[in-house]
This record gives sequence, C-alpha cells and structure tokens, in this order.
Amino acid sequence: MSSPGDGDGKRLEGPPEGPKDFIRAIVERDLKAGAHRSVVTRFPPEPNGYLHIGHAKSICLNFGIAKEFGGRCHLRFDDTNPSKEEQEYVDSIQADVRWLGWDWGGHLYFASNYFQQLFEWALHLVRTGKAYVCDLPADEVRRYRGTLKEPGRESPFRNRSAEENLDLFLRMKAGEFADGSRTLRAKIDMAHPNLMMRDPVMYRIRREPHYRTGTAWCIYPMYDFQHPLSDAMEGVTHSLCTVEYEIHRPLYDWFIREAEVFPSRQIEFSRLNITHTVLSKRWLLRLVKEGYVSGWDDPRMPTLAGLRRRGYTPEAIRDFLGRIGVAKTDSYVDIQLLEHCLREDLNKRARRVMAVLHPLKLVIENWPGRGQSGGPGQVEELEAVNNPEDPGAGTRKIPFSGELWIEREDFQEVPPPKYFRLFPGNTVRLRYGYIVTCTGFTKDPATGEITEVRCSYDPATRGGDAPDNRKVKGTIHWVSAAQAIPFEARLFDHLFPSERPMDVEPGVDWVATMNRDSLESLPGAFGEPSLAGAKAGESYQFERLGYFVRDSAEGRDSAGRPVFNRSVNLRDTWAKIEKKGSAS
Repeated sequence: MSSPGDGDGKRLEGPPEGPKDFIRAIVERDLKAGAHRSVVTRFPPEPNGYLHIGHAKSICLNFGIAKEFGGRCHLRFDDTNPSKEEQEYVDSIQADVRWLGWDWGGHLYFASNYFQQLFEWALHLVRTGKAYVCDLPADEVRRYRGTLKEPGRESPFRNRSAEENLDLFLRMKAGEFADGSRTLRAKIDMAHPNLMMRDPVMYRIRREPHYRTGTAWCIYPMYDFQHPLSDAMEGVTHSLCTVEYEIHRPLYDWFIREAEVFPSRQIEFSRLNITHTVLSKRWLLRLVKEGYVSGWDDPRMPTLAGLRRRGYTPEAIRDFLGRIGVAKTDSYVDIQLLEHCLREDLNKRARRVMAVLHPLKLVIENWPGRGQSGGPGQVEELEAVNNPEDPGAGTRKIPFSGELWIEREDFQEVPPPKYFRLFPGNTVRLRYGYIVTCTGFTKDPATGEITEVRCSYDPATRGGDAPDNRKVKGTIHWVSAAQAIPFEARLFDHLFPSERPMDVEPGVDWVATMNRDSLESLPGAFGEPSLAGAKAGESYQFERLGYFVRDSAEGRDSAGRPVFNRSVNLRDTWAKIEKKGSAS
C-alpha cells in the first residue's frame, strides 16, 4: 500500500477536467500551502446495488480532480455489511466507472481487506478507555440516545474497566456471544448536540458469511468507523462526499484523532437531484425486488446500467455533470437538461435511418410494374444522407417501390387546420423520394379503421422539386414494404409523473405514485433494411421519431424481432429555454 499523499502509481487518463469550483479551489490552496505533495481522492461505493447517475457526479468529481492536479483516485468498496453486498454489484460498479471513461490503475481496494487493521485500531480504543462493550439491545441503544432536544442517557455498561472491555471484545470476535447481544461503542459524549457523537456503535456481532472473507469474521465494523480509517490507510488527502455526511464529519475526525492516523480532509458537496427521478439505492432496490421494473438495467431506471441500455452515452452524462457544476446547496435539476445533452451528443454521432412505428400501407397506383404480378412493382434505389452533421458519414442506398409503410398519423380522412400531411387530394413529398398526391383510401367495413391509402406519384420529382418549381408543404418518411425489417420499438415515459417523487406526503407509499404506463411496446414496427445489421448498443436517429438504440440486453423479442429502445425524442424544450435565456 502506498504512503499517504505520495502520488505514486498510474497517472489518471480520462475525460477533460471540469470548470473551477469551490472544491478545486480548496485543493489548489492546499497544494500551494504544501499540505500535501500530491492529491489522492477516492470513490468509495458500498457494493449493495447498482450505481445511478447521482453516483456519476461523485465519480467524475473524484477522478476529475485527481486527474486535473496530477494525482490519483482510488476505487474502494466499503464492504462491511455482508447481508446486502454481492460480487455482482462489485462487477457492475467497476464496469460503470470504466464506461464513464475513468481508470483507477492499480488502486483498487476493499474495506474488507482492512478488517484486521480496523480490529487492531478498535483494540487500541478499548485499551485507552475510548471504547466499551455494551449489552443493550439495538432498540435500547436507540432509546438511550435521546433526541435533538433532549440529551441521551449513559449505558449502564459504559463504565466497565478497560480490562473487562478488552476481554469481552476479544470474546465477541471469538464467537462466544449471540448475534445482537453485544456491541462495541465509542465512548464520547451522550449529551453532545450532534447525535452522531453519542457513543456510536463501532462493531456488531453478525454470523453471516461475507462475499469476500467468508466466515472468517463474526463481528463487522460499522460504516462510520471503517470509512474514515480506510481513507487514512490509503492516504486520501481529500475525502469528497455529499452534504448528508457533513453531520458525520465530527465523528470521523474523532476516530482519526483517537486512532492517531493520517488525517484526511472531508469536503461536502450537494447531491444530485433530478426531476421525475428517484436517486436512492434503497428505493431503486425496492423497484427491482418487487418487480416494478425488469431489473437494475431497465431502461427506465436512472442507474448507469439502465441509462446505458437506454442509449445514453458517457459523453452526454459528463457534459450534463459539467453543466450543472459543483455546489454546496442541494437543488433540483430539470431532467430536460439531461435529455438535451443526450440529443446534442447523438445528433453528432447517430446515423439517420427511416422507420415506421405505427404502420399504414401506402400504395402508389401509377408506379411502374405495380399490379401486373400482384406485387409492389419495380424497385428503385434512392440515396440518403447518413448524418448531415457529419460529412464523413457518407450516404446510403434505400429501396423504393410501389407499396410503402407510412406512419398512421401522417394520414387524416378529415384533416384538422394547418395539417400538411396526407389527406384526400393533398400532395406531400416522400423523404428522399417523389412527390405524391392522395387519390383515395380503404376502410375496414367492420371497424371503420383505415387500412390502406392510395396515391399517384410524379416521376419528374425524384429527390428534388418538379421542373416547374412546384413546392409542397409536407414531407413524410416511409419504408418500402417488401424490403422492410420488422422490429419491436419500446418507448419510455418517466417512471414518476411528479417532479419530486421522493417528497411524498406522510402515509403515502411512494411506489403508489409510479406511472404504470411508463413503457409502451410496439411490436409491429418496420425499418430500413440497413437496420438488420444494427449492433447491440448502436444508436440511430429514426427520422422524425427520435433517437433509438439497439437493445443490449434482450436483443430480440419473443418473436425474434430486434428490439430498439427510444433514448429520447427529437423535441428539445431545453434548447429553446437556453436560446431564450441567452437572448434576454
């Protein structure tokens, strides 16, 4: 293990550093004052669930600051609760950190590796009279603690001698006592105004196998005891955490001082809150365990695995985090900003294709060869641009015939005002193709549903305006029916209609506020033939419909059709807000 603040090991390589903020200003002052030779930060998740986008803020801050100042950032798993931790979570967390663009090099650590050293420090506190074994059950410990208005009461076991406490603690470790029958507590101040300082529990007895240490231990350190001491062992110079841990800082400082170890400096920043989004591992775990979502990587989840499956890119997430910055005060960020960042990124990289989600047959009655053999007639190849934002993306060929699929909403028997798409007698342009005029339609006599639209085309208008410079107001997209690739499209809405789903009224179960219609599956969609070669995780812009990604988990639905998840639609309210704000 490296010595405190020595800056050895692999230099971080990753995304560009963010703008200057109050934490970077503190780090800069510390270095100029000679407090440390190098910066050491860490990202210390508990492996009890998948990471969400709130964790991404901490990841990018810790790794970003270390990179900016030429230091290093550790990835450490604070794995001291065997009942909730699994190797699956360890693997997923490492994958998420790498996906975001960061590398911890050789600095991967586990609090469980420190169990013996933590135990030795606990023995030191017992010997110096700073810790004692308490026989109170957990509910009594809570009751003795007092309230914000009333001081706590001392445990009747608080004044045991150091010798007796040492004997009992060693016997706890040896497994002589039942689970929950005794704890080791710090001896601080039961009248302290900060409840965290009222003799907190340091160790509890728990005969539960640990996913890494097995049954080697039957006592486990509490998070608040191991966390600052793990930082100290690793020589972490700046311990960055969210504001809810500010109240823990006096206790962390107490453990550091009494254990006589390297003093990390804790700095708090605001946690990430996003509208319509739950960012609590405990709440997200309930959604998974009770089957409200398909898993941690459900595309509706704010987990990094879910966002990745939804089609979010690490570049978009880092752009979002850079825009919101780092502050001390909690606030909510509009989810539209996150979606805007994704649109901006995908607009530059996503290949354009045409697809139809709610298909309606369009027949071109005067198309060459159509009707002679009962088929769609001759097939032409039209040229389409792959990405107008990227000239290097080139063009592609798409088939065109006398029978096409169009979006059902692109035809109206009786159009509303200012409707410029197809209706009887109206003329539109087919994207990249010809100008067509609606000549009629067919209805299902039983349901009244329109089953087919008929039109005629002008052969002089391929790919451009007619020679007489005739203009049309509407352009619609299409897919040639004979060559179309069937697929299932999945559209997502917010899991929670409320902007602040975690702010529920007393007595209301937050799960009851969920949007039960947040997933819409469309198994009858059709796309260009090029979609047949789509790779898992590959993003596209379905023209006029939004950005979609080939699903990376299921890949195909039960009928064998490829699955495409909509990442975000094309409408960008946030861009309009930004433009209006810059103009004012």
